[in-house]
Amino acid sequence: MTRPLAVLFDLDGTLVDTVELILASYRHTVAVHGIDPVPDAVWLEGLGIPLRVQFRRFTTDPREIQDLIDTYLAHNHEHHDRLVAHYPGVLEGVRSLEGAGVRLGVVTSKMHGGLERGLTAGGYEGLFEVLIGADDVENPKPHPEPVLMALGRLGVEPSDAVFVGDSPHDMAAGRAAGVRTAAATWGPFPREVLELHRPDLWLESPAEIPTLAQRP
Repeated sequence: MTRPLAVLFDLDGTLVDTVELILASYRHTVAVHGIDPVPDAVWLEGLGIPLRVQFRRFTTDPREIQDLIDTYLAHNHEHHDRLVAHYPGVLEGVRSLEGAGVRLGVVTSKMHGGLERGLTAGGYEGLFEVLIGADDVENPKPHPEPVLMALGRLGVEPSDAVFVGDSPHDMAAGRAAGVRTAAATWGPFPREVLELHRPDLWLESPAEIPTLAQRP
């Protein structure tokens, strides 16, 4: 196989460390709405799934789901810049790929507002040609639609792309889309969980990101 013409990245847990921000926003939301506390492990299992899906565990009423989302987003936006952290070396790795002529995109389950704010906080402005958020698709990850949409906008075939993510949902979406998958081990999911989804590549540290430009 030739080297990839495109590398797609997940956002949360891959490009930026937003885990504590996400957990704090979930904790706040259930407290405000009088819902019994949910273990952090439950929220982490759903990392990478849109809020509207996560909150269906509590209600199927669209208005109530939207109220939960609004509470979550208000807290998330208020505390975003204070709680977002950086994975050392990831930004430099992405810049290296850009310098090597690799086409770059982001595929996330966040809405565009949160996606763009996260990229700004991480210093990624202008590095990605294509941004796909939850508001762009009918079927979010783990469905392949967002990955295929990103490739369509880039004009790249699935066989010429890699999707880098930290969650089982990323691995499932990439595999279903026909791209090679690369597991980022610096995210919140333990290796044994990701192994169940048989990633094609393992990135043991951000220092390995530039090697994606030379993968056979």
